[in-house]
Amino acid sequence: MAIYLIRHGETPGNRDRVVQVPETPLSDRGLDQAERLAERLSGHPVRRILASDLVRADMTAQALARKLVLPVESESLLQERNFGDLRGTPYAELEQDLFGLDFAPPGGETWQDFHRRVDAAWEKIQEAALGLDGHLAVVTHGLVLHSLAGRHLDAPAEAAGRPGDSTPSPIGNTSLTVVEPADPAAVGSGPLAWRIVLRGCTEHLDQESGQGGEDITGI
Repeated sequence: MAIYLIRHGETPGNRDRVVQVPETPLSDRGLDQAERLAERLSGHPVRRILASDLVRADMTAQALARKLVLPVESESLLQERNFGDLRGTPYAELEQDLFGLDFAPPGGETWQDFHRRVDAAWEKIQEAALGLDGHLAVVTHGLVLHSLAGRHLDAPAEAAGRPGDSTPSPIGNTSLTVVEPADPAAVGSGPLAWRIVLRGCTEHLDQESGQGGEDITGI
């Protein structure tokens, strides 16, 4: 039993460096990335797919669903941090540090509110994974993965980062992070500790050609 944590594919907002709105779809490159990830996972025993209900995550999850012949289960708790009135703003026009520990976006979520939501999402993820005769795929967003790595998963400090750091740890589009119970013998006996065994892997994108840079900031 493992949990596959996946960031959505590239969007026009990633490409053009804009704080994203909920309706942002995948770009053509993002669609290709999602298909490449689906092909990579086609031989894996994935039994369920949970996904953020934001369009970019759902489109990524649907590519997996087609390849794995599984339904997508939408979960709003897996949404990216809500930056409220700043959504749709080019990064170059921002006067604020979006990742500042004390920054509260107008009309959006504070870090504290966001982390509480991710905590609730993690509870649902664990419940979905336990008892599966295979793996759970979770399609979400960069800052959700940053929060999970820094607060719920056993990982080297240089890999996890700290929640709220000014520069989140690099997480590429359609990256795959695999986590497993730290003590498999403890499964079924109470709360589990989980460890990262593969972090932010994008080897399925190694053959991309003629493409621009990767957005790794998580927004």
